[in-house]
Amino acid sequence: MNDTLPRWWRPTIRVRLTLLYGGLFFLAGAVLLGVTYALVAQQLDQEQPITSVLRAQPGMDGWVETRPVPEGPGKGGAIIPQAVIRSRLVDAEQEYEAATLNAVLTKGGLALGLVGLAAMGLGWLMADRALRPMHRVTETARRVAHSHNLTERIAYDGPRDDVKELADTFDTMLSRLARSFDAQRRFVANASHELRTPLAINRTLVDVATRRADATEDMRRLGDSLLVVNTRHERLIDGLLTLAGSEHAIVDRVPLDLADMAGHVLDMAETEAKERGVTVHRAPTEAPTAGDPVLLERLVQNLVENAIRHNLPDDGELWLSTRWWPNCAELVVENTGPVVPPYEIETLFEPFRRLRTQRVHSDRGSGLGLSIVRAIATAHGGEVRAVPRVGGGLSVAVRLPSAPPW
Repeated sequence: MNDTLPRWWRPTIRVRLTLLYGGLFFLAGAVLLGVTYALVAQQLDQEQPITSVLRAQPGMDGWVETRPVPEGPGKGGAIIPQAVIRSRLVDAEQEYEAATLNAVLTKGGLALGLVGLAAMGLGWLMADRALRPMHRVTETARRVAHSHNLTERIAYDGPRDDVKELADTFDTMLSRLARSFDAQRRFVANASHELRTPLAINRTLVDVATRRADATEDMRRLGDSLLVVNTRHERLIDGLLTLAGSEHAIVDRVPLDLADMAGHVLDMAETEAKERGVTVHRAPTEAPTAGDPVLLERLVQNLVENAIRHNLPDDGELWLSTRWWPNCAELVVENTGPVVPPYEIETLFEPFRRLRTQRVHSDRGSGLGLSIVRAIATAHGGEVRAVPRVGGGLSVAVRLPSAPPW
């Protein structure tokens, strides 16, 4: 439910602790004030000195006697009934009791409010002091998340309490993550060498066998088929290794322009586009960003190859544009092609997934193109969005954090 509230309306833990301290103090003060009011009222009811004296005189209950009361020198005086005197004294006593109880409420309430505000201010300061170790943990976690430096530790040296246990647990988690990522990087490097070497040897042997002078036509056709299969496996392994390596955030970033990179990729793909009858439309504008040039080139290359190979058989079209926004650099690749249902868009970004009308591991690729695109964009702190084009085809937009224009 808190997620539906505006960000400015979501109280922090410090605010909540302060409100909790203040609320408990006001509640305890209100209870104490109520008990004090009841005790004072009870004590006043028990004392009542004037009423007690009047009731102690014999014959005063219901009996009225008049006595002359002088009004001044030389005057005969006026006669005031004792019942009136008694009534006035009782009224005065009741007014005194009411004024006393009212003073207890007003002055006690005012004192409670002032002391309560002071208590809330003190609670605000104490909450900050109590949460200071938590802020240290949060700042360290934020730095690790942004810098991806898994060697940094909190190293909290406070008393052995819950915060100390949390900090030590976080440090242990960082150590295990660092070891895990190092092991994965070593595995990717070793697998890259071990998997590519046999394929390169196979390609060389097949190529040599098919070029021999005594090679028959059947042997040459078989060799060409084996070379196609070998190339497909090389592409698959390269895609898997790229996908595994690009899932880590990029630490070393180089300034570059997506427009230059897109133009270079289109120049390399021009031959394939002509062979497939795809017309390429370019609209590059300056789009400065920063990142790994090899991975970003692979991102653009995958989008362009995907747009060419999944286009119409004849008279297909491809549009590529780049632009720069104040907060991001954008690359958009659109292509004609088969109609893409909106509910299948997300599945295209999963490894080895294609449209149901297409077969995985065909000559169009291994089904890893868009998966690699998303992994590289995410590693650079960007995002990828795809929408179906009206009439068929796909429009893919990649947004990366922008760098200041040159």
